[in-house]
Amino acid sequence: MPAPPASGGTDPTEDTGHTARTERTEPTARAALAAALRRRRTRCVLVCTALGLAAVALVLVGLATGPYPLSPGELARILAGGPEATGGGSFVFWRLRAPTVALGVLAGAAFALSGALFQTLVRNPLASPDILGISGGASVAAVFGLLVLGVSGIGLSLLALAGGFGVALAIYALAWRGGVGAYRFVLVGVGFAFAGQAVLGYLISRGDVREVSRALAWTVGGIGGARWDSIAVLAVALAILLPALALTRPALQALQLGDPQAGGLGVRVERTRLGILALGVTLAALTTAVTGPIAFVAFIGPPIARSLVRDGGPALVAAALTGVCVVLGADAALGAFLPDSPVPVGIVTGAIGAPYLLWLLATGRS
Repeated sequence: MPAPPASGGTDPTEDTGHTARTERTEPTARAALAAALRRRRTRCVLVCTALGLAAVALVLVGLATGPYPLSPGELARILAGGPEATGGGSFVFWRLRAPTVALGVLAGAAFALSGALFQTLVRNPLASPDILGISGGASVAAVFGLLVLGVSGIGLSLLALAGGFGVALAIYALAWRGGVGAYRFVLVGVGFAFAGQAVLGYLISRGDVREVSRALAWTVGGIGGARWDSIAVLAVALAILLPALALTRPALQALQLGDPQAGGLGVRVERTRLGILALGVTLAALTTAVTGPIAFVAFIGPPIARSLVRDGGPALVAAALTGVCVVLGADAALGAFLPDSPVPVGIVTGAIGAPYLLWLLATGRS
């Protein structure tokens, strides 16, 4: 009969059994984790594919429908002939439809990406450039340029960029208390949004009647009357900013864990936060200078994308595609229900976003 183990000792058979169970459990856990990651990647690809197909469908609807409908055959002929093609259909396509759709794609993607950056950075679904007053700062600067300085084109874009950056830096400075708190950042931003509305009202009330009507139409936000030179400016800006945005994605994911954890992973927290903030402000301000402040696209696009992808990340690609679908879908709704009325698309996005904001405030637990 074997002797019992000495007092205070351990049974060697227990250690052997524990080691064997650990060796069996670790491969199982790794396999389960790998399977979960594959499912998340697959879901992300499927969601982005579906959103991309929806965006392509809305592009075709925008190009083909309107007061002068174009059949698929006419679209193919016009595209084959290029901008030099003659005929009424070609004029409608290249002068009216194509610029509007192109601007809708660029503006939807830019606004939604800006909103995704702010919401992920602050870890708050209320943090979007229109609610925080950054779009309002860009709007004030642009309306000042329109009504007082009489500038347009590149000068207007630079003024809007300066206004957006000025408000963003002021919010950051006032929200700083040994760090940037999410709710403090949002509350300071809401205050700046109301201040921007007051300044806009003053500028419009003091301006010339003819210029004021133009500024009022612009402040609602829309993609009608788009010009190729403005579209080119926004397209070049996105071509420069998107690679920079892709490079910041790992740091953005680390910041989602919290400042101490991100610092422990080697991220320079404040420098990285300022860089991501600069990207978001640039996207919002430049797009606002071209389209006006299209309401709530930056606010509703990223949450819809995150709810579809469900991977816990910023979902930047899905957010951009969702923004495109929101803007082009709103424009298609206007074409279907109000075909002869020049209503800006910002009215429809505002009608969608305002109830969502109220629902979020009514059901949020924080």
